Amino acid sequence: MSGAVQAGWAPPSGPPQPAPERGRPRWLLAATVAWAVLLAGLTWWSVRHDPPTVREQRPLSAAARVTDRAVGQLVAATGEAAWVLTEPRLDRGCRVTPMADGAAYRRGVDVVLPEGGERALLDRVAARLPGDWRAGVRSSSSGPRLRADAGEFVLVQGWVASPGRVRFAAETGCRPADTDFADLLPGPPGEPALDEALRALGRTAEAGAGSLAAPCPGGGNARTRWATAGAAPAPLAGLKPLAAGAALLDTPEVYAYRRGPAVVVADVTGERLRLAASTGCAG
Repeated sequence: MSGAVQAGWAPPSGPPQPAPERGRPRWLLAATVAWAVLLAGLTWWSVRHDPPTVREQRPLSAAARVTDRAVGQLVAATGEAAWVLTEPRLDRGCRVTPMADGAAYRRGVDVVLPEGGERALLDRVAARLPGDWRAGVRSSSSGPRLRADAGEFVLVQGWVASPGRVRFAAETGCRPADTDFADLLPGPPGEPALDEALRALGRTAEAGAGSLAAPCPGGGNARTRWATAGAAPAPLAGLKPLAAGAALLDTPEVYAYRRGPAVVVADVTGERLRLAASTGCAG
């Protein structure tokens, strides 16, 4: 076989070159644009209509309202017990994301009762809370503990704070802080039963006085007005003539009684005498 190359023909110098690329079909471009428009529309609808899927999507102002309502539900669930609204707490400086600071809001209810009845109270409150909260009481190394979900990522708990005292709390966890602490505190109510108790003990309210409220499930508000009134210990026997019926709790450190629609609690377990008068939710 001859190795001669035919005249007028040159051997290829490299791999074959691809054919020039044709333009993309117009239908493919139109489909891409339609898909982008559909995604944008779904995103717009989700932002405006879908509930938050994580806690960090709901700001503190919205979560605080849920927390306030949860406290009202707790008050209603305590029934005839001697209860006091505890002061709200706003903890700033937590981290919503690695790049954003936030704040956590917490409110609660303290219930005083004879020692030995703490677990029964937790069970009773759990049974009276709304069914969709999925409330339950479990035993733990620190004692019985109530847990419930008030909705919108607000946690409700209850535990034995000390013998004869059960504490309930509703808390938001860390949220974007879009409101000031003053905006979260309800206006001050008046309560004649507190003034009456102060007079019976011969005390006057000090600067550490205030009032709290929480919305009741059926409307209206549960309210607590409280005051510190001198150093403890203080004799509490002067309150006994004011009690309507038997005392709710009668110990050397705590005396609780009903006076009209109010529950009055005098507490000398700390360094100061603390008095509180609370009116609950009707029905």
